[in-house]
Amino acid sequence: MALQPHAAAPPATGTPPGPVVLWTVLLATAGASTMAVLLASGNTELFQPRLRVALLAWTTLPFIGAGLIAWRRRPDSRFGPLLIAAGLVTPVSTLQWSDTAVLNTVGQLCDLLLPALWLHVFLAYPTGRVTGRARRVVVAAGYAVALLLQLVVLVLGGFDDRHLLAIAVRPDIAETVQNVQLLALMSLSLIGAVALWQRQRATGPVLRRPVALLVDAFGAGLVMVAALLAAGTFQLPGFEILRLVTFAVVGLAPPAFLLGLLDQRLARSGVGELVVRLNAGPPADLRDLIARALRDDSLTVVYWLPEYGDWADGHGRPATLPGAGAYRAVTVVEQRGEPLAALLHHPSLLEEPELVAAVSAAAAIALENDRLQVELRARLQDLHGSRSRLIDAAQDERRRLERDLHDGAQQRLIALSLELGLLEGTLNGDRETRERLGRARQEVAVSLRELRDIARGIHPAVVSGHGLAVALESVAGRTAMPLDLQMADVPRLPENIEVAAYYVVCESLANTAKHAGASAAAVDVRMAAGLLVVQVSDNGVGGADLARGTGLRGLADRVEALDGRLRVWTPVGGGTCVRAEFPGTPL
Repeated sequence: MALQPHAAAPPATGTPPGPVVLWTVLLATAGASTMAVLLASGNTELFQPRLRVALLAWTTLPFIGAGLIAWRRRPDSRFGPLLIAAGLVTPVSTLQWSDTAVLNTVGQLCDLLLPALWLHVFLAYPTGRVTGRARRVVVAAGYAVALLLQLVVLVLGGFDDRHLLAIAVRPDIAETVQNVQLLALMSLSLIGAVALWQRQRATGPVLRRPVALLVDAFGAGLVMVAALLAAGTFQLPGFEILRLVTFAVVGLAPPAFLLGLLDQRLARSGVGELVVRLNAGPPADLRDLIARALRDDSLTVVYWLPEYGDWADGHGRPATLPGAGAYRAVTVVEQRGEPLAALLHHPSLLEEPELVAAVSAAAAIALENDRLQVELRARLQDLHGSRSRLIDAAQDERRRLERDLHDGAQQRLIALSLELGLLEGTLNGDRETRERLGRARQEVAVSLRELRDIARGIHPAVVSGHGLAVALESVAGRTAMPLDLQMADVPRLPENIEVAAYYVVCESLANTAKHAGASAAAVDVRMAAGLLVVQVSDNGVGGADLARGTGLRGLADRVEALDGRLRVWTPVGGGTCVRAEFPGTPL
């Protein structure tokens, strides 16, 4: 058995960082952090310098440490390098405190790069790749605003004359550009927070709380960044305190990420429980067992049906796999090189391919058995659909025949009766001929009534035109035996349901008249719990059986084709009771 990630999970192509890369990152971290501490200690204008240095370390070292761990665990993911970049830019931005022109220029250029980097990191979790065109536009806009507009501000002189990029000293224009920059980054941060919320909502609930905690930390960090940028734009009081709080909140993301990694290791213990449950016998609900082992309550299992060349859900209905950029990740489980099933799960599980592989391997036999059941359900769905289509086609043909009889033979018989009446009126003296014409008119009238009965049996036009209630009242008026008709405010329903209910009543009453030897019958039609219930009973000899005769069997086929149920039984005391139930929504 093999597992292939689909759509949201690109193939693994990266290599873990070697010693050279590791030492380079560590030396860069040490150098940048030392420089930041020295600059902070020599800057008398900083608000709470010791606390500022502590928070700089809080947003530097955990990001870099978590990034190195993530890079080594998943070298094919960009998330680790992104975390390292976000951690390194923090001390680099403090170079703006330096009196050295080159260092000051670099620091000022990176001053607002941090919000753009944080936005990128938070939206790229867990694969390191930002999915979805809108989110990619947001990230690209964040970098453009942070770097390009900052460059414009510095070219216009900025607010610190120690850098090297001043060309035209226009502090008024520089201030306007910077306000636009801050407002734009604030808006993008809020958009990013909303995108995180939407993604979490779309992917469904996750049982592993650390994953949800991490996403919450991302969202809180973006909201705090937006608040800080707004305070800087409108020069609100308490800006420095808000800056410290923002750094403290953003620094929560790496610990939450590391907590999630620890939880991933603990989650693998659920595989043993899954194996024990599967060895105990076929599970009642395999999907729930897999979801519990993966600790992802949003999990969905779909199956590959080779006979149909398509995917189907557990009920045998057609299903489609989400494409690239979707909020759901997909892992395809293969057996002997052929797709067996697909797990639609939370994207965070892409960071745990070993866990997904272990769970899928343990459940492989059960998945194969479930696929056979799903294939059977799909065939039943096809059978049900074909039977419904056959009945609908037969109904359309009945409707056409009824219309042809009404518009053709019936009209000609009526015209013939009128012509005979006119001819009879012209024969004043020939009594024998008049009597023969009268008898001929009577025969035409009888033929017309019989033809109307045949047309009504082929298709009850009164049902289509006036509804089930009016149609059954006309049936009650034509029935020879006493009939008690009860209609409890039945609304108009889809025509195929009303026609089927009409046939149930007519066929049952016809059987009663022919075979039951009954002296009375009753028809009760009502809506109950979303079902149209039609019950026909009589006081005859009983003994009707669905297995015998084609009339009741045909009714059962018609009812079942509409997802209904037909029952026939003999109540205590004799007689026959026919009960049909149709699921139907009033029009």
